[in-house]
Amino acid sequence: MADYINLVKLCVGVGSVDDLASRIDARRSTETLHVTRMWPKRAEALLNGGSLYWVIRGAILARQRIIGLEEIRGKDGTRRCGIRLDARLIRTEAAPRRPFQGWRYLPPEDAPPDLPERRMQEDELPMELQLALAEIGVR
Repeated sequence: MADYINLVKLCVGVGSVDDLASRIDARRSTETLHVTRMWPKRAEALLNGGSLYWVIRGAILARQRIIGLEEIRGKDGTRRCGIRLDARLIRTEAAPRRPFQGWRYLPPEDAPPDLPERRMQEDELPMELQLALAEIGVR
């Protein structure tokens, strides 16, 4: 059993992995910060090798390595969690996911594998095709 845990979160407002990559590249930084309302209770396990897996249009399609957590205070004084992510976006095999709110823990054994290096630079397949292939177990 792995000694780390991952998170999975909906990537709202993003239509593709390329769209997410463009947003990350526009920041021109080695890391990104994603702010969420809840602080993970399993923070130590997240920081021990975990990643944030992004659900884009109904499927996990990419991940970013979690490199830190920091407290962020909103203008109203509310404590939030800033999840520091490596800016490198890693494409994964498509794994269908139903909508949910917030984030969920994702055990390593349930996480989709990364795409092989030779496929990382390929154009994305149409979403409908990715989902259909994932549903029948062909990735």
